[in-house]
Amino acid sequence: MKNLFLAVLAVSFSAAALAANGNGSDTRPAITGISHISVYSADLNKTDAFYVHDLGAYKAADPENPQGMRYYFSPTQFVEVLPLPAGNTSVNRLDHVAFCTADADGLRRYLEAHGIAVPASVEAGSDGSRWFDVKDPEDNKVEFVQTPATPAQVPPDPLSHHIIHVGYMVHSRSAEDAFYRTVLGFRPYWYGGPNDTTISWVSQQVPDGTDWLEYMLVSGPEAKGIPADMTADRLGGMDHFSLGVADIKSTALALYSGDRIPERTSGPKIGRDGKWQYNLFSPDGTRAEIMEFQPVGKPCCSEFTAASPAE
Repeated sequence: MKNLFLAVLAVSFSAAALAANGNGSDTRPAITGISHISVYSADLNKTDAFYVHDLGAYKAADPENPQGMRYYFSPTQFVEVLPLPAGNTSVNRLDHVAFCTADADGLRRYLEAHGIAVPASVEAGSDGSRWFDVKDPEDNKVEFVQTPATPAQVPPDPLSHHIIHVGYMVHSRSAEDAFYRTVLGFRPYWYGGPNDTTISWVSQQVPDGTDWLEYMLVSGPEAKGIPADMTADRLGGMDHFSLGVADIKSTALALYSGDRIPERTSGPKIGRDGKWQYNLFSPDGTRAEIMEFQPVGKPCCSEFTAASPAE
């Protein structure tokens, strides 16, 4: 009788835990890396030349949004380009950033169980992908994508095959950490700034891979949204993606030799994290940061606290 009582009690506690958890989703599905960044363009032809000719991406239809185009760097990583809405007056060109997950619906239920507003169901693309989106604490759109069983067939390009990080403007490091680190399990990777006393860039690595998200911190009275004095050029530099390469010298030579350097560039140079980088800007000002996988010098401000991508 005692054993029966204990068994019933255990079942009762399990049921109570499930009820308290909303749906029993205690285990977070793996979040393995960057899926994509989605940006707007006012001139699709010029933007097409930037991604295909300059950066070497493979252009294909967009299974998620028929108005958009995808520019693939690998079978599972791409930049999504959407037409700028008619009459748009905002300096913003970022729609969302997206991460890969092993189980989109499982992650949706996990976030719901942890108090995050989620859609009622995941969406499905014509390619077999599944995804959903949420808002981070500053109302930025963040998407989680379960890649299709048969990913896109992407011919290799010698420039880069790996988006190693994405970054966007953030007001509050602590507010974003409550979502990315506390709920999702992202891990600290590096932080730094233009000098040793100012923290402007905070990198948080995905929990189950080596790709990372970079907070591009701004200061001011606003808690969310784009500051009133923000310029398009400055915001485009913050909202960016990074292509990993093994050797910046050979990459720069390939760009130069192929007449693939756009009108607006910065570098090559060694960044404050000790890594070589080369910044190329799209016609709409979105920054494509080409970065070596490994540092060549000592980083400022913080040591790396997680492994860097190897390739």
